Amino acid sequence: MPRYAVSTGSTATRDERGGGAVAFAGYAAVFDVVDRAGDVMRRGAFADARVVPLLWQHRGGAVGTLSLVGEDARGLRVEGVVADLELARLVRSGGVAGLSVGYRATSVRQGARRELLAVVLVEVSLVAVPMQALARVEVVP
Repeated sequence: MPRYAVSTGSTATRDERGGGAVAFAGYAAVFDVVDRAGDVMRRGAFADARVVPLLWQHRGGAVGTLSLVGEDARGLRVEGVVADLELARLVRSGGVAGLSVGYRATSVRQGARRELLAVVLVEVSLVAVPMQALARVEVVP
């Protein structure tokens, strides 16, 4: 089970919290937005993206599964289920809402900013602080 940097202060059991796996949807990357490293992901960068592992903070084993990974006009849309019960509780409560991508760049244009034109998606992570401010969990049914 992954270690969490978030202290919940709760001693409630899973059943008392209403815990269990949680479904979510959101954007793991948003196009044409400068991230905190100064990079910009461009439309088409994830054209060949497939379902990849869902991690916590880009480390360890999978904490759930993704059922949809694909580009739309806004960015890289993902849908999945967080199976790790503690992390699922944090996502459900809004305590963890960041998303991020692990990738290998295959086509880059360097100018005032590094533009990522094509990447190989390696993983998607739930994160406490995303590189792109708009890369967020948006729907938790």
